[in-house]
Amino acid sequence: MSASQMVLGVRLRDDARFDNFHGARNRDAALRILSVFKQPAGLPVVVVCGDSDTGKSHLLQAACHHAEAQGKTAVCISIAELEPFGPEALAGLETMDIVALDDLDRVAGKEDWEEAVFHLYNRLHDGGHMLVVSLSETAGSLPFVLPDLVSRLHHGFTVQLGIYRDNDRLKILMARAEQRGLTMTDEVAGFIMRRAPRRLGDLLSILDTLDENSLRAQRRLTIPFVKTVMRW
Repeated sequence: MSASQMVLGVRLRDDARFDNFHGARNRDAALRILSVFKQPAGLPVVVVCGDSDTGKSHLLQAACHHAEAQGKTAVCISIAELEPFGPEALAGLETMDIVALDDLDRVAGKEDWEEAVFHLYNRLHDGGHMLVVSLSETAGSLPFVLPDLVSRLHHGFTVQLGIYRDNDRLKILMARAEQRGLTMTDEVAGFIMRRAPRRLGDLLSILDTLDENSLRAQRRLTIPFVKTVMRW
């Protein structure tokens, strides 16, 4: 890796795996992505499209975890983390078996960045490696200025994620609480769902807060405790 990449927090989140990607809404999409990585000859690129609240980052990290479990090398980096270093930060990534670039649409319209991604794609392809990216929409619907990059992104497998329904958000909340060793009853979960913002990211941030306070106070998650912590 380049010096700029070594500075970045490229460590994978331990809780971002295919087997704990909960919610029926996008479960089939996750299984289709996993099936791509189980093929003997992988595709050159996997494109995960969807809103910022649909689990794209989780799936990119899960793909890297799966690759590492197969004895391959993988790295997952957010474009937002790379931007301060410039497009040169992509140099050298082609040595990895799997390169995952999160929120690639951030470079749409930036010709120097688009060219750098295009050349990275070609280097990975030449080496028999794979690029995995996330986009807010399909490549053809975004303001990319390099037609060759759009063409390359269409050469692989594209999956579209959907917005989570309330039932999915409830299941994800309770599953994440269980992973943390927290006991969350249906009543407590329902109370949180009625008062929390609708975005999944905001909901999981609330869980972070409750987990931290529960550990500090050595208290179970009850409705009165949640009311006190969240000031609801």
